[in-house]
Amino acid sequence: MTPPFDRILVANRGEIAIRVFRACRELGIETVAVYSEADAGAPHVRYADEAVLLGAAAPSESYLNIPKLIDAAKRTGAQAIHPGYGFLAESAPFATAVEEAGLVWIGPPPSAIDAMGSKINSRILMAGAGVPIVPGTTEEITDPVRVVELGEQYGWPIALKASAGGGGRGLKVVHEASEAERLLEAAKREGEAWFGNGAVYVEKYVEDPRHVEIQVMADTHGTTVHLGERDCTLQRRHQKIVEESPSPAVNEELRARMGAMAVAAAEAVGYVGAGTVECLLDRHGDFFFLEMNTRIQVEHPVTELVTGVDLVREQILVASGQPLSFAQSDIVMRGHAIECRVNAEDPGNGFTPSPGKLLRHRPPSGPGIRVESGVEEGGEINDRYDPMVAKLLVWDTSRERAIARMRRALDEYEIVGPKTLLPMHRIVMRAPEFAAGETCAGLVEGAWADACAALADEPTAAPTQSASGTTIPRHVPVEVDGRRYDVVLRLPAAAGAEEARDRIRVRQSGGVGGAAEGAIISPMQGTVLQLEVAEGDHVEAGQVVAVVEAMKMENEVTSLQAGTVETVHVQAGQGVQAGQVLLELAGE
Repeated sequence: MTPPFDRILVANRGEIAIRVFRACRELGIETVAVYSEADAGAPHVRYADEAVLLGAAAPSESYLNIPKLIDAAKRTGAQAIHPGYGFLAESAPFATAVEEAGLVWIGPPPSAIDAMGSKINSRILMAGAGVPIVPGTTEEITDPVRVVELGEQYGWPIALKASAGGGGRGLKVVHEASEAERLLEAAKREGEAWFGNGAVYVEKYVEDPRHVEIQVMADTHGTTVHLGERDCTLQRRHQKIVEESPSPAVNEELRARMGAMAVAAAEAVGYVGAGTVECLLDRHGDFFFLEMNTRIQVEHPVTELVTGVDLVREQILVASGQPLSFAQSDIVMRGHAIECRVNAEDPGNGFTPSPGKLLRHRPPSGPGIRVESGVEEGGEINDRYDPMVAKLLVWDTSRERAIARMRRALDEYEIVGPKTLLPMHRIVMRAPEFAAGETCAGLVEGAWADACAALADEPTAAPTQSASGTTIPRHVPVEVDGRRYDVVLRLPAAAGAEEARDRIRVRQSGGVGGAAEGAIISPMQGTVLQLEVAEGDHVEAGQVVAVVEAMKMENEVTSLQAGTVETVHVQAGQGVQAGQVLLELAGE
């Protein structure tokens, strides 16, 4: 087969860049990597046939710099650009610039990106196409008074969403009127930081829904198909941590209806390539259009495992003008696939980012296991970029068997260095609630997070029951007469959770790095985005006192005690380390 392109540049980094390079290699296409100074030794740089330095570590100087990316493609003789996901993947101006430079954009037309890129506009468009949408506004909201009015109209809580947002960025849930002004400003800031667009709208907050998304593919010959659904209900801070297919809540009839809706949504904007229509599914089987991601998704391998379709390969072939290699009738979902996102985040401390050197990285292997990673042992998880260490996927013939396989894979996985989500995933895969296909509402950031904190000293220990069950095991190695034994100490789950809360309380109110009593510390390495209090201010327990940004996510730092601000040690815009004192309180 003649390669559809001679050479492709991937305007991205990490595991998604390597994923695209692999598809290119199988098609006989040469590849070009781009990198920042911080990524000079990264695996994706070495994997490509050629690599181009873009600039400094800051995304604005490298992965978000459109002129540099276009120049790199032209200088290396690349004919097409694949954007991956994140960065400029959903940028209509970038897609336009690529096409105007005489290059092929491996993605949907700029007009489709534009139509779906604004969540406000896409809601209007979808409603006009007969696609059900979540009740809410179709205009930008700028006044906190209006937020309060809408909260009273729809009923609390309500969701503030960045119009250009996605992946939980720029999304804030407002539970009462007193939070309206602060969270509206936070949603605007995150929208501006992530997407260069601070416009915000309001939706009714659908409590305890399932998050179900439909994968679509379309070619330039008028064919649009769907490839079934992925269930992404298990999230923390509105970002996915576990995805699976098929969804335990979707049957053939519902799949057909949701698939038809997704195809209609794609056709309404003249879509081409791979895209995902995200929906909220309530307990009654009613579903609502949430947004459309006009790119390949992080979790696309879940669909690949159950359908046998190489989505990235199809992206490349469709961009070269070829028709889809399959019809709707060819799509059959076989078996069950699960993906766990292994992020450098501390689930026992509010899922705070945990950048740093990856001292040990030993992924699992064996039947039915797929690991995709853009870092390697000795590499660095950089706080300027996404915190992902790897995507761990398994496939088996049934959901029950896939869960069992994932348990085994997680128990094999070894990571030393940054805190990761591995303890959380081990708890999830042994939880009866997850096994039963429940939404697990409140558990990820509640009992399961408490259990992770309780197990912080044993990061590879694998609980045998749900955190909401009766016991949490601690694995203690001992040696007797020259032989090693693994002794399991079982503690009541409630006690373990209480211990976790005590540990977090100590970290926040002193006792870390010599911090004084009443000191409030930064829970992570990052940048102080905003100080909410000044010296002399009275602070209530639970009050937000500062906002620290890490990996482009805003993290609110709260006080665990009441008191008066005695000393402020930092200022907005200042970089801080985990454990650094931000301010000190004089107790009451």
